[in-house]
Amino acid sequence: MLHTTQPAFATSEGLRVLLVRLHDAGPGAWRSDPEAAALMQYTIRKYAGLARKHRQEPEDAAPAAFDAMRSSSVRRADDPWAVVTRAVDITLKADEQAAGMLCSTHQARRAEYSGFHEAERFSDRETSITEYHPAFRVDAPEDTDDESDDRSEQARRALEETIALFVALDWPEDLTRAAIEYISGRLIETGSRRAAYESLRRDKHARALLDMPRVSWTTLLRVVLGSPDPTLAATNTGRGVLLRLTRGYPVAEIAADDDLALTIILANPITVRGGEV
Repeated sequence: MLHTTQPAFATSEGLRVLLVRLHDAGPGAWRSDPEAAALMQYTIRKYAGLARKHRQEPEDAAPAAFDAMRSSSVRRADDPWAVVTRAVDITLKADEQAAGMLCSTHQARRAEYSGFHEAERFSDRETSITEYHPAFRVDAPEDTDDESDDRSEQARRALEETIALFVALDWPEDLTRAAIEYISGRLIETGSRRAAYESLRRDKHARALLDMPRVSWTTLLRVVLGSPDPTLAATNTGRGVLLRLTRGYPVAEIAADDDLALTIILANPITVRGGEV
């Protein structure tokens, strides 16, 4: 029987050792190190099936894996290969959607594009577009009774859904709940998301109390409260998950945002152990 010897980096611990060595070697190590080249060839073979599933070439998996492998979160993860696989799957899926919708990969990753179908010619259908497309349909207005707006209940539900989103992406539930409830309390005190963000970003007591790495804490603030960058104020990134859920955005739509999911996964406080705290 023929036995094929697997390279050391085929195991998660072996991959970690190689990634740490390449990181410590500094700029240019990935270009000149023969083991790095072998790793890229290995990823092409490893993710060939995943690439074909998303109608991509096996070689398309290598850049996605390369981007993930340079992240400190992958080096510190309990299972580096699992994190890389998740990142590659998300990227290949976005590439597939982008090709079908004739848009950029960046656009395809965004949740607001997740419901779009692939581009098609009007002539591909026998039925006129005005007969089937909902944009040309006019529904009779319905009489609806005014409903009381229970803001406190809506805010509580948004808080629970935010916690559930992080927990679904493998963040520890107790820590996540404590952190997000702490953020919510500060938001109530300050009265604005931007003020709460700046206050919490500098709050060393909060991080020490929660025992959360810096990168996990800042990512949590940015995802929950939104980016403080004024130029992003009108975007989903600027609004943050908590505000979007409070305004009635479907949690499924937010969870379908692959960029957001990957950001949360890579900032998991368990896998970012040993980082700056």
